Amino acid sequence: MTLLDLAPAVPARTSASASASLVRALHPLVSAEAMAEAAASATGAAVEPADLEQAVWLRLLERLAGEGPPVDPARWVREAVRGEARRARRTVRHERPYRDDTAADPAGCPERLALGADERRVLRAAVDRLPGRCARLLAAMLAPSDPTYREIAGKLGMSQGSLGPIRSRCLGCLRRMLAAEVAAPELREKER
Repeated sequence: MTLLDLAPAVPARTSASASASLVRALHPLVSAEAMAEAAASATGAAVEPADLEQAVWLRLLERLAGEGPPVDPARWVREAVRGEARRARRTVRHERPYRDDTAADPAGCPERLALGADERRVLRAAVDRLPGRCARLLAAMLAPSDPTYREIAGKLGMSQGSLGPIRSRCLGCLRRMLAAEVAAPELREKER
């Protein structure tokens, strides 16, 4: 349905053919004015040209139903477009985005919390099964206080420079141990 389809619904005060011809005649002007006003407002609150056009056409239909066609249609269109643009900018300026504070944080949902706790429990159990100083080293690195290498080295009585290579060997051992416990996913016709 277009604006031209609605033109016959205008009261007898304005003939349907006169309304349709007015709409056809004003269409390029309304489009151009709406585009120009939207471009001019690009520095402030954004106004869509299509929204401006729609609002002006609605105002024109209301005017045709009540007062009849404007005396100076071109002037009326310019004033209507500017008025609608001001109203739209004022509305945008006063609008505030809705924040739903009741919405749950996806990272804090119960399922993710339970899965995360389970993964940490499995990791800690695997670290505790590591041989020798690997268990102590990785347990110290996983400490909730997030200690530095200097603090870990002091706690374990090791040199700070040897922590990196030992950590690397311990992580390799942990990887091999966990790979043996967990079934490897199918290769799906791919080679590694």
